[in-house]
Formats: sequence, C-alpha cells, structure tokens
Amino acid sequence: MLLAIDISNKDTTLATFKGEKLRKLYRVTTKTPRTTDEYGVLFMDIIRLSNARAEDVEGIIIASVVPSVMYPVTNACRRYFHVRPLVVGPGVKTGVKVRANNPRETGADLIVNCAAAVELYGGPAIIVDYGTATSFTLMLEDGTLDSVIIAPGIQTSLTSLSTQASMITDVEIRKPKHVLPHETSECIQAGIVYSTVGSTQYIVRKMKEASGLHNVKVIATGGFGKMFADEIDEIDFFDALLPQHGLRIIYEKNCG
Repeated sequence: MLLAIDISNKDTTLATFKGEKLRKLYRVTTKTPRTTDEYGVLFMDIIRLSNARAEDVEGIIIASVVPSVMYPVTNACRRYFHVRPLVVGPGVKTGVKVRANNPRETGADLIVNCAAAVELYGGPAIIVDYGTATSFTLMLEDGTLDSVIIAPGIQTSLTSLSTQASMITDVEIRKPKHVLPHETSECIQAGIVYSTVGSTQYIVRKMKEASGLHNVKVIATGGFGKMFADEIDEIDFFDALLPQHGLRIIYEKNCG
C-alpha cells in the first residue's frame, strides 16, 4: 500500500493507494508546530481508518510547499512505518521538464499536478489550481512545465478583505443567488466569486493567445475547483484528485 501525503499551506491530504486504485482520502489542517510523535500518531490513526496496519504501508511519497513541517513529517514516517519517504524535489523522476531560470524554485505542487495531467489527460494543458493561491500552469504537449501565473486564492482574498476593511465580515464562499445582490454577505460573495470567474477567463484566454495553443485543455483542481468548473465554460475538466494521482505516478516512476 502507498501513502501519498500532499502538504499545502492550509490543508494536508493523505491518500492511500493499492496499485492505481485510491482506497481512502483524508484531509487535515496543516498546523505548525507538530512534533514527530504527533504526526506519527495522526498518520497511524489514518491508516487504521483505512482498515490497514502500519506494516501494510510499503511506500510513502510526500509533496510539500511548507518546509517548516518536513523534518517532523519525514521523521514520523521513518519512526512509525520504518519507511524512508520519497520527497518530490530535485533528483526525483517526475516526467516533468521545468522551463525556468531556477527549476529548483518550482513548487512541488505544480510539478505533481503536471505529472498527473500529462499521464491522465495529455498535453498541452492549462492547470488551474484553486488553493491558497490560484495558480495557472501551462504544460506543453511533451510534459514540459512552461510557465506559471500565481494569483491570490479565493480564501486568501476574502481573508485579506475582511481583516483590512472594518465593515466587511468573513462570509461563506459560495455562488450568490443573484448577480445583483442586496444583502451585504451576498455582495461580498458576488465580488469574490465573480472576480475569480472573470480573472480565470481572462488569464486562460491570454495564455492561449500568448502560447499559440488554442486547442489546449483546461483542467481545474483544488478546494474550490468544482465551484468554478461548473461556472466557467473555458474549463474542460475538473479533477479533485489530480495531486494525489500525480504523487502516485511519480512514486511509480521512481519505485515501481
């Protein structure tokens, strides 16, 4: 059994795989600091919820954009599962070429998404990841990660708005009932949701124009991806499990 751990700024997802089949997926808050033993107990509990035992875990792969948690997380994997985890980073086979002045600075989350996209959908593709940040990744036909646009995420934008503007409170992020709302909460929802819709449409269109790849697939993922995939015609596919399958694919390339 493979344990795939995806650590983002807000959430950490833990997926268990048997071959190519996803068995279970769990989401916990990314919290610092946690000790090695706290992570170990958390991971063990999740394995038990998957109706498995620690010794059933034959491999572990980790992608992280939060460096501060990596020591206790990797140490917990070694101590509790007696497995040295594969960490997505320089020297790991991913099937993704990175076109950047300094490829080592490219986030593991972007690489994992591309690894899944090239295998599951083929290139070229634009991957829109609605997370803490909203990222737009252009992947070429051969799997090259060509370029990335990074914008504030929808929750990040809302949090900034509610903390900086005295009369604006935090609200549930969802599509408002009407594009011309009259209640304050829906006014905020309309602004946050429709500004994201508009910026997605504009950025995707400009990326297609600049690259000359007008037949490019657009794949959405991330916590708010489903909301926008339903709303935006430019999005061709929504794949909530794109990062998890990317981790599985990278693990197979290195340890399969």
